[in-house]
Amino acid sequence: MNEFASIGELARGLRRGDYSSVELVRHYLARIQNNASLNTFISVTEDEALIAAAKADQTLQRGKAGPLTGIPLAHKDIFCTQGIATTCGSRILENWIAPYDATVVARLASAGAVLLGKTNMDEFAMGSSNENSYFGAVLNPWDNSRVPGGSSGGSAAAVAAGLIPIATGTDTGGSIRQPAAFCGVSGIKPTYGRVSRYGMAAFASSLDQAGVIGHDAQDLAVVLSLMSGLDPRDSTSSDHVDSWLESVAESGLQPIDEGLSIGLPGEYFKDLGEGATLLEAAAKELESAGCRLTEISLPHTDAAIPAYYIIAGAEASTNLSRYDGVHFGYRCENPKSLQDLYQRSRSEGFGTEVKRRILTGTYALSVGYFDAYYLKAQKLRRLIQQDFLAAFEQVDLIIAPTTPGVAFHTGDLTGDPVAMYQQDIFTIPASLAGLPALSLPCGFSNGLPIGMQLIGAHFSERQLLETSALYQQRTDWHQHHPEVA
Repeated sequence: MNEFASIGELARGLRRGDYSSVELVRHYLARIQNNASLNTFISVTEDEALIAAAKADQTLQRGKAGPLTGIPLAHKDIFCTQGIATTCGSRILENWIAPYDATVVARLASAGAVLLGKTNMDEFAMGSSNENSYFGAVLNPWDNSRVPGGSSGGSAAAVAAGLIPIATGTDTGGSIRQPAAFCGVSGIKPTYGRVSRYGMAAFASSLDQAGVIGHDAQDLAVVLSLMSGLDPRDSTSSDHVDSWLESVAESGLQPIDEGLSIGLPGEYFKDLGEGATLLEAAAKELESAGCRLTEISLPHTDAAIPAYYIIAGAEASTNLSRYDGVHFGYRCENPKSLQDLYQRSRSEGFGTEVKRRILTGTYALSVGYFDAYYLKAQKLRRLIQQDFLAAFEQVDLIIAPTTPGVAFHTGDLTGDPVAMYQQDIFTIPASLAGLPALSLPCGFSNGLPIGMQLIGAHFSERQLLETSALYQQRTDWHQHHPEVA
């Protein structure tokens, strides 16, 4: 049994009877246990998974299987799961069990996917290294001395190590794309509103978006098609109708049959070192397949990080105010007063990075500073979006690096928050503009994977995924895997 097989290959094996869903689930559960040192999972739901797999086998026997029936899946531990702990990587929710399923969880379960557990993450999705989890840092399967990226580092590392074939993630400023690049897998952040946020713990509500991490574009397309769509319980959920996305789960993803115009923004290619060479080679590969390359400019790129950390911090300050030690979650022992209850519960329950962002956001929203910081950041956000809109009048897609370099060593940047934030320089702009973006492997530097990012106009997931499929049809970077137990 090939643990690095795509979900399409696994589904065909299930239909042929090469193995049952129970056998498939046991195989991946064993791999999770044998590689527990990577710390990719916060919780493993073995008993529930075997029950669900047995039901999937019955569905398979009746010949009513869908593309995900019996396929093992992991959810980032930010999605609510009924009866299963949802911690968000934080002490403040260490023992909290949601009374309902997130829309993403419910839709993939109804499609027949089998949940094996919840993956580790930076606390409340705040981090670029997966070192901020209350449950310990996740290790990069390519080099255990390095970070897997964040905040969806557990999902990316688990897929890369062959512990799970597919996993969900969330992306606020790059939290799917950056770990996908560091771990040598593929990951997509859809257009803001494409996927419901209902039941997904909020970090920054105008930026958060659920997505998928897998081995290739085909897998991303299938899972995205099944988790997308209008949800009346999420007011930001889009009613955009995409018949292609609705049918791709059954018909499969086909590489584009005609060349697109692809933009290369000069602002993204400065000081990349070997990464620039790999990206240029990837661009040339697409050009040889019929795509047209055009140089473009995104002039407000340098303003993205300061604008993002003001906006995201402000929204986090508001969203995380609900964790007060009163309604649910962690509560300090023997509080002396109501103020002491609030103060100590939050101080003891939240980690350093979460506190830093709450304080930054609260300051930016305070009287006398709102116009100077938050309002100005929103104006910069608009300029960044306009840069992209102007670019997409010239080109269909944009190619860019996902990260400034390869995965850095654990501990290297923990003492320098600004240097840590700089790791998101290439992913944040698309998030601020609400655009879909995808990261896929495009080579190696010193034995470590490098990611290429494709950015599209709003609701252009089809072009992103088909172009990625075209690239992966012509290269084999996505078929390289780390050696693990």
